Amino acid sequence: MVTRTEELYLEAEADIRNNNFTEAFSKYEQIIYEDPGFAPAHNSIGWMFKTQFDNLAKAELHFRAAIKLDKNYAHSYFHLSSLLLDLERFDELEIFLDDCLQINAIDKSWVFHRFGVMNELKHHYSRAIDFYKKALLSSLYNEKIKEYQTDIERCEIKLSIVQPQSKPWFRFVRK
Repeated sequence: MVTRTEELYLEAEADIRNNNFTEAFSKYEQIIYEDPGFAPAHNSIGWMFKTQFDNLAKAELHFRAAIKLDKNYAHSYFHLSSLLLDLERFDELEIFLDDCLQINAIDKSWVFHRFGVMNELKHHYSRAIDFYKKALLSSLYNEKIKEYQTDIERCEIKLSIVQPQSKPWFRFVRK
């Protein structure tokens, strides 16, 4: 049987799909007021603060609340990692992703992919490739495997550009 909280949450999620953000936000607030321990509402309102209001501090607060309330609710981890990545809080993200590897409910290929993205953004292409390979090997989905292969190829191109050439391709002449 679906509770009133769950029913209201599903209505809010439908509002999001229909671009009725005001209605959805109001429903999420009502859920949190009536049932402050309902992690999915904290996650969703955090997503709204991040994507609709660009209020990253409030978004982070709600993502962290959702994680604290339900350690197995994977969506909150996805959204918080995205926020940390956007803010380039890489040291914190690395610790967070390490913690994610210990949670059974989280897809490990996703975690390895996030490690890859983080390292690619830090211009650590060899390390990014290693993580993208781990993501690929951990995935059971053909579309994701193709995506990870594309990530590897992109980093290999970048790596070939930044690696020192054995012979200089240009010569600087001093006068």
